[in-house]
Amino acid sequence: MKDNEFITLGIESSCDETSVAVLSGERTVLSNIISSQIPVHRLFGGVVPEIASRHHLENINPVIKEALEKANVTWDDIDLISVTKGPGLVGALVIGIAVAKALAFAKDLPVVGVNHMHGHIDAAYLNFRELKPPFMSLVVSGGHTNIVRVTDYNSFTVLGGTRDDAVGEAYDKVARVIGLGYPGGPKIDKLAKEGNPQAVNFKRVWLEKGSLDFSFSGLKTAVLNYVNSEKQKGNEINPADIAAAFQEAVVEVIVGKTMDAMAETGEKKLVLAGGVASNSRLRQAIEDEAVKRSIEVYIPDAILCTDNGAMIAAAGYLKYKEFGGDDLDIDAYPNLDI
Repeated sequence: MKDNEFITLGIESSCDETSVAVLSGERTVLSNIISSQIPVHRLFGGVVPEIASRHHLENINPVIKEALEKANVTWDDIDLISVTKGPGLVGALVIGIAVAKALAFAKDLPVVGVNHMHGHIDAAYLNFRELKPPFMSLVVSGGHTNIVRVTDYNSFTVLGGTRDDAVGEAYDKVARVIGLGYPGGPKIDKLAKEGNPQAVNFKRVWLEKGSLDFSFSGLKTAVLNYVNSEKQKGNEINPADIAAAFQEAVVEVIVGKTMDAMAETGEKKLVLAGGVASNSRLRQAIEDEAVKRSIEVYIPDAILCTDNGAMIAAAGYLKYKEFGGDDLDIDAYPNLDI
């Protein structure tokens, strides 16, 4: 396999983005087309699985066509098809997988099904050509909050994870409570800059001593109780202060546990991954701690933090390089572990 000539088509459809990318070799993105459904789901305050699946079905072929055209390649140039097999919404995953398998059969191409979360981690390789394992990765998204040790390109060990809500879910729920709407993450991040993070003392949830796990459901409930209590007293609430105080409680715990993991393992490289990795306060706090501890931090561009086909192409390429292709009986695994 010649890295600089090998072309991978990556298909991502795990939630509410239909994305297709073309990757040359291991790290050169030729195109990365994303069709977002946020305007559609905003009307409902969150992602509606059935609607998401329908839009994937409508969008997938035009997005593939655009990705090939922008990359200036034809099907004769494609060497591999990579597709997300999980985790995600089962109906949304099925659309991408069915298309990938049909194309692989029709074009006589190998296909690999990859883990969506491996894709998020591997996105860093696309921005940082010098990055190689081993390193630690903090994976923060709408569905996941994990501290993952990456010992090789296809070797991932989860050191800590959420026991209830993922951090992205907590952001969305708190955003609804204070009237910001969907998606909550970017809205809270923006509003928090106008607020006082010390205005409300929301409890930091550290769990038992030495644990690298997370829990955000109690914090979400604390915000709800605070808002309801203030309204019952007839007090006016300040959404900016609540957003800032909530975000500070989240970031302090995430950063603290991540730095504990770094110290315990001796790792000196940290990769941020997932949609919440684009949060400005989290980035700042991670970078501040990293300077104190002489840790190298790698944070992909915002477009590579959200769901995208380029990260799936990268993960697929790395998997195929080591293990070869999959059979055409690839299935969807909505609860696939990292």
